Amino acid sequence: MRVLVQRVLESSVHVDGELIGSVERGFMLLVGFGKDDTEACLEPVARKVANLRVFEDEKGRLQFSILEQGYGVLAVPQFTLYARTRKGRRPDFGDALAPQAASELFDRFVDVLKAQGIDHVQTGRFGADMKVSLVNDGPLTFMLE
Repeated sequence: MRVLVQRVLESSVHVDGELIGSVERGFMLLVGFGKDDTEACLEPVARKVANLRVFEDEKGRLQFSILEQGYGVLAVPQFTLYARTRKGRRPDFGDALAPQAASELFDRFVDVLKAQGIDHVQTGRFGADMKVSLVNDGPLTFMLE
């Protein structure tokens, strides 16, 4: 499982011109699953997302988590995080989990994020042609595996 975490001032996702998810201050997550991933990987990564201390205190130190600040999460399924690009010019997605299994894990991951105490969780749509917008804050971006 790979999750690209971006601290954002705002983020949104549209499908066919319709807004389907948005968050103001918080995280935008790009979430991908590899073919060896199982449900066992969800809780540790969700816990890390919920408790990652990347929001500043009054002195500018990264001291607070998304839970402590009460911010939201926009989670977007992103199988291309498993693209192999070492050979040739066309990405190879052979390491990505099959779509049906990945969709089920993504939905379960969203549930686990909520169970961690993140009240505002919005999502993209698995398999859709999504238009994702964000204002990265910092920019602060982290890869969790």
